[in-house]
Amino acid sequence: MLSLSAALAFSLFTYFLFFAPNRFEGPQKIVPVYKAEPFSYVVDSLDAHGVISRPFFFRLAGKLVGASGKIKVGRYFFTSGRSNWQILRNIIDGTSVVNPAVTVYEGMRAAQIARLLHKEISIDSAKFMSYLSDTSLIRIPNSGAISLEGFLMPETYDFYWQMDEKSAIEEMVNEFRKFYVDSLQQRTKELRMTINEVVTLASIVEGEAVLDYERPLIAGLYYNRLRRRMKLEADPTIQYIINGPRRIHYNDLKIESPYNTYQNYGLPPGPINNPGRKSILAALYPERNSFLYFVADGSGGHRFAKTFAEHLRNVREYRRQRRMAEEK
Repeated sequence: MLSLSAALAFSLFTYFLFFAPNRFEGPQKIVPVYKAEPFSYVVDSLDAHGVISRPFFFRLAGKLVGASGKIKVGRYFFTSGRSNWQILRNIIDGTSVVNPAVTVYEGMRAAQIARLLHKEISIDSAKFMSYLSDTSLIRIPNSGAISLEGFLMPETYDFYWQMDEKSAIEEMVNEFRKFYVDSLQQRTKELRMTINEVVTLASIVEGEAVLDYERPLIAGLYYNRLRRRMKLEADPTIQYIINGPRRIHYNDLKIESPYNTYQNYGLPPGPINNPGRKSILAALYPERNSFLYFVADGSGGHRFAKTFAEHLRNVREYRRQRRMAEEK
């Protein structure tokens, strides 16, 4: 009789230790597991999120299967009813991981991307930024790049929780390299430019254009100014210097910086953001036109002018429209 009772007690203990369901109300729960996090912290986190019903049994089960040191980082999702054994297998094998889709938008700067990835996948943003100087990752001969700013291709990426910062950068640069194929490299040579110069111009176009059909037009306008040895006077370069966006003031145009296209001739030393494919193609295949000036038209597009006098009329019209809008 005693042996039967002992067997029943052992069976009940084993059931609660490994196989009893952990139940909770509501939808699935997502719990992050961080790098080098001790098993005891993981247990506390699962308990705090309400995933496990009996922390003592879960902690003991983890010790018995040697979970400490085997747990993989990630953001795990759990549904009600999973047993301790199932949860332990999840976090040891790295299954049931939520890999967030992270969208890097056209025109984002590297610092903005670093903050985004810190928020979405918990990377070290400072460490991410430290890899920007490694231009060898571009792996395109004679790119002329001074940093990886401009070469982090905008795209939606399937990154994983707390992934290696360099791996994240490599994935974005690889996407750029897949896009910038031999024909585009040949076109770059035909323009007698470096890839860095093309991407720099594309980043300015990205900062200016909202409407896709205007991208080649704006690129053509900037080529006209470069050929005539006119300063580009591109507002996005000022926004880059002042870490905008914000309204640009007259004194901002006087800031001493190699990126100030109101003070310096030619292109700035490197890209001011990470342009998308359409802006890069616009820089490579600009529209031939005679425009030298442009100003916003108040509806997302621009008014273009061939002469300064025409440009001044466009500016007056823009200001008139803005005043009318503010008075409403």
